[in-house]
Amino acid sequence: MQIREKSLQARCEYHKSLFDVYVRKEGNLAIPDILKDRLSVPAVGAPLFIISNPKLVLAQCKAGVVGSFPALNARPAEQLDEWLAEITEELESHRAANPGKPVAPFAVNQIVHTSNNRLEHDLRLCVKYKVPIVITSLGAVPEVNDAVHSYGGIVLHDIINNRHANSAIRKGADGLIAVAAGAGGHAGTLSPFALIQEIREWFDGPLLLSGAVANGGAILAAQAMGADLAYIGSPFIATHEARASDEYKQAIADYNAKDILYTNLFTGVHGNYLRPSIERAGLDPDNLPQSDPSAMDFGSGGNTDAKAWKDIWGCGQGIGAVKSVTSTQELVDRLVREYGEARQRLELNN
Repeated sequence: MQIREKSLQARCEYHKSLFDVYVRKEGNLAIPDILKDRLSVPAVGAPLFIISNPKLVLAQCKAGVVGSFPALNARPAEQLDEWLAEITEELESHRAANPGKPVAPFAVNQIVHTSNNRLEHDLRLCVKYKVPIVITSLGAVPEVNDAVHSYGGIVLHDIINNRHANSAIRKGADGLIAVAAGAGGHAGTLSPFALIQEIREWFDGPLLLSGAVANGGAILAAQAMGADLAYIGSPFIATHEARASDEYKQAIADYNAKDILYTNLFTGVHGNYLRPSIERAGLDPDNLPQSDPSAMDFGSGGNTDAKAWKDIWGCGQGIGAVKSVTSTQELVDRLVREYGEARQRLELNN
């Protein structure tokens, strides 16, 4: 079967069928019920600080991947109510107008850190709008999980090591996001092979992998090593819908893994950032001071001023797969095509 000769609609249906076969016949994926039959490719769009907004989230969900945004992106706090109303209403309308088409649910990221003085307000709105998926970061709090479970939502907690993973599940998270080496933004240092392996020794629930996943083959590889879904961030920065500067978007397309630096200077938590943006901000990437982790402050989204967050660009090591700035739909179409082609390669070789 020659995929390239098919129409776009036929290609999408073909690759979705491959995904469905993998889930239902092999039976080794822990896909949450809320996501079954609602994805065009097994992927979740990661919440991008400052960048993710309703326009991007809606485009991701309509394309068949989970769209997400940090609650703190809505500023002032009252704007979160408007965003949740817009996303909820638009997705309901789109599903009704497109029966049979994969339309993914959306997610909201909550920073569960003591310095986040908006958490109670933002969580209350998530309950009001019955946000399907809540992604928690920097802390595992049973009361937050209970609030989401009260209306039937699920909680995915991001972690960078096995100890944090175990703690999150014991405190009531439904699934885990393993943030491995090479992930954009706040990232860990462990190899995805090691991190997934250790978690799968004791946890058989929903498990997502984050870390340089930027093409369809990497999505399939994540599943092969034991994850259920891929967690993809940086490629979505280089989309028309993303709330990033044109320079930032083009940088994602122009640079590669060698251009990324790992530092905790900007938030107190280690993360990956583009070296050229650090240089443009007047800093020496090779001589950055260390930040004090105890000084983390997420009351307004970070412990640096707004200008620094805008000028210093976070991204993961997988950006070499991004060749141009495109629409979200075009990006997801590429991931769907590559995912199917990767499966075909394996089937042909076996």
